[in-house]
Amino acid sequence: MCSSLILKAFIDLIEDLEKISNDSFHVIPIVLFRSLVKQPLARSLRDSDSCALLKGLSAGQVQLCRQQLEAMDSVRRGAEIAIEECQHQFRTRRWNCSTVQGINVFGKVVMQGTREAAFIHAISSAGVAFAITRACSRGELEKCGCDRKVRGVSPEGFQWSGCSDNLSYGVSFSQSFVDNPERIRGSSSSRALMNLHNNEAGRKAILNNMRVECKCHGVSGSCEVRTCWKVMPPFRRVGVVLKERFDGATEVEQRKVGSRKVLVPKDTHFKPYTLQDLIYLSGSPDFCELDPRGGIPGTAGRQCNATSSRLAADACDLMCCGRGFHTEHAEVIERCSCKFRWCCSVQCKQCRNMVQVHTCR
Repeated sequence: MCSSLILKAFIDLIEDLEKISNDSFHVIPIVLFRSLVKQPLARSLRDSDSCALLKGLSAGQVQLCRQQLEAMDSVRRGAEIAIEECQHQFRTRRWNCSTVQGINVFGKVVMQGTREAAFIHAISSAGVAFAITRACSRGELEKCGCDRKVRGVSPEGFQWSGCSDNLSYGVSFSQSFVDNPERIRGSSSSRALMNLHNNEAGRKAILNNMRVECKCHGVSGSCEVRTCWKVMPPFRRVGVVLKERFDGATEVEQRKVGSRKVLVPKDTHFKPYTLQDLIYLSGSPDFCELDPRGGIPGTAGRQCNATSSRLAADACDLMCCGRGFHTEHAEVIERCSCKFRWCCSVQCKQCRNMVQVHTCR
């Protein structure tokens, strides 16, 4: 899906959510980026006074916008990569983060404390942290740069040098901006506790998967001296990790422990969840049938895989909810007979093949 359609989907989501409910307590993080997403670039925010015109932001977010106006374009980019990754990770699931005939992206399902809401919060907070950190490393923001705390010699014997990604700054910004509406509500709200936990789980998916890249220095390509720096994982890796956490998410409920209200596993036989896990408060619908009011497109017309095992997510039995599927033949053009040509190109032929396409009834 192209970027313009993604941005339009965001706008439709935000506008429909305003009609659905006046309860801003359960608004997902991406909704808070409404006015930023609507604009081609955040450079249209010409001065700090423009921040007050951004609808959907809390007072704390407006204040942060005024203090760091230049960072708002990175917030917008974070929202974009979050929805793109969501659509990629769930492309073979009944719920696939997509739009259908103008219906908004997520609908009411994320207003109800479901697994899907947990994933959206996690991937959104991770997207903002990732985009802000990337902007720091590229020198796009005046208030941050490379992580200069990574210096000296490592236990492995290499020299820390180069431009390490300043993830601590990106995480701090994400906590201040994305978490602000939830922190206003405090620990009395089970949804606030759920959202805050999943926001942090999203950021930890980056932190726990940081990588080390190195460069060798020496005569004739030898590695007498090796300098290394820390970099974030590709955002695709973050999406994979959070998708795994989605599949293993823990259902929780609020209980009072001493003077505090906390979220604990609903099933007492479940082990306590960790800071990296996703948690949710209520079950999800099956997403089988079209529900315009709930923003659920249903699975009619979706492609499925007739050769997958019955329990696979993209299997026709599961994707089509037992309604059956249509099979058609279609011609596809693919690259084939590829050969390496010295030096340095790959030449391929174009082959036409007939394939079967299965779509849900």
